[in-house]
Amino acid sequence: MPHTLPGTTIPVDPGQPDAAETVLKPLFLAGGLMLSQVAQLTGLEPYTVQNWVRRGFVSPPVRKRYSRRQFCRIATINLLKDCLQLDKICCLLSYVNGDLDDESDDLIDDEQLYGYVSALTLRMEQGVLPTQSELDAWCAQALEPYEEVIPGAKARVEQVLRIILTAWFSCVLKRRAETLITELDTNEGKEV
Repeated sequence: MPHTLPGTTIPVDPGQPDAAETVLKPLFLAGGLMLSQVAQLTGLEPYTVQNWVRRGFVSPPVRKRYSRRQFCRIATINLLKDCLQLDKICCLLSYVNGDLDDESDDLIDDEQLYGYVSALTLRMEQGVLPTQSELDAWCAQALEPYEEVIPGAKARVEQVLRIILTAWFSCVLKRRAETLITELDTNEGKEV
């Protein structure tokens, strides 16, 4: 099964160390993305993205273009929307970024957070689910280069990262269970 950048439809090599950076950098060389491009790259309907902007989950586009930072926020929400309720996702993101439509109070840039999430979800896709202590160690290791903007910021970001990864993996397990049920139903029909 081909791997995609989390929360997107963009194919990616899961073994690539900085997959998100490598894939996203060329997409934004000419500036931002139009709504149709964001929709195509995330698999979301354009009205969904517009609704998230209206509700303040994502800052409004500038001159109808979405920045890389906004795209990363959209991809993160998209990654989690089948795992958590939208209000819970926003509460989680607000924990590290205050007002979601105001970037001046962010403890971590959405691009940076998405980079960590991408690297760790792709790592988890390559093997088995880590134990809680392994997941904690992975998050701590990923956040080594992170520089706190205020005291305690790193601990908050690490906590959010662990929650995002746990929620994401719960969805992976749910999809696996649904596949197994489908196979069970298919095999049961063959045995008659």
